[in-house]
Amino acid sequence: MDNLTIEATELTPSISMDYAGQRIDIRGESYAEDTAAFYAPVFQWIDAYLSGQDQQPLTLDFSMIYLNSSTSKMFMDLFENLDESAQDGRHVIVNWRYDEDNEMSLMYGEEFKADVEALSFHLIAE
Repeated sequence: MDNLTIEATELTPSISMDYAGQRIDIRGESYAEDTAAFYAPVFQWIDAYLSGQDQQPLTLDFSMIYLNSSTSKMFMDLFENLDESAQDGRHVIVNWRYDEDNEMSLMYGEEFKADVEALSFHLIAE
């Protein structure tokens, strides 16, 4: 399986998906006009990873400065998908990194964390 790298733009975050490292990093701002289209390759990569790995762990690192409501919906869909995989026995770690001065990022992280059951979800102040 290939790695996936998406460079940041003015409207979208940088995304690095490392197959061998079992890691996904998403950083920056996300308010693309067509959020579903932007995140489609991310969902495809994760689906392939989850179906192709024999219960290998997966770590996701988020460091979001800003996200709009459609991105929030995409992330919730992502976390629900990963939560199902974790309920089936896969170890999934989510590190939600936020600037201590960014109350919105913390609030989003708290909401995401409250909506999942089996993910190892960490809120990390930076």
